[in-house]
Amino acid sequence: MKECCVAQRKKVVICLCGMTACGKSTMAKRLAEKHGLKYFSGGNALKALGIEEGYKPIEIGWWETAEGRKFLQQRMKDPKFDKKVDEKLLELAKQGNVVLDSWTMPWLLKKGFKIWLEASPRVRARRLARRDGIKVGEALKILKEKDKRTQTIYKDLYGFDLRNDFSPFNLILDTNELDAEEVFRAICLVVDRLVFRKS
Repeated sequence: MKECCVAQRKKVVICLCGMTACGKSTMAKRLAEKHGLKYFSGGNALKALGIEEGYKPIEIGWWETAEGRKFLQQRMKDPKFDKKVDEKLLELAKQGNVVLDSWTMPWLLKKGFKIWLEASPRVRARRLARRDGIKVGEALKILKEKDKRTQTIYKDLYGFDLRNDFSPFNLILDTNELDAEEVFRAICLVVDRLVFRKS
């Protein structure tokens, strides 16, 4: 059941962040649905721009495919894609009542409730391997490369240190020992209390 009455009275902005395969997109979608908020994914918007550039669309695990990795390399040389998406995210945040699945908004936005989902490389690799039907060792290699390049993009573009700077976050949740349902319940417990002021 959507809990939209509080969201309608004030402009709620919630940002979920975390490294690849930490579960941020799943949690952001569920949180938006629960509270009747809009959902927007920076990664999906970047993927759409990549496809516009001529990269092949692949439904599952696009960023971990050769196409996604090639586009990541292009983004390292040309920041216009990331800047375009971030402008859109900032505009959505200004409108309010939105959950943003984004690597940049926790640092670029002054307002909003910001959540970091932490998971070790090994745990993330297991999740990625299960999702994409690949071996854990291959998933680890893909994540290591993607993490490094993504960090470089945002360090060069905005100056913040993704994965090492947790200063913007209101909640940091270690998900290593939790399943998806437990993670969602923990997020809801905090968000309900601190954002929606439920006792």
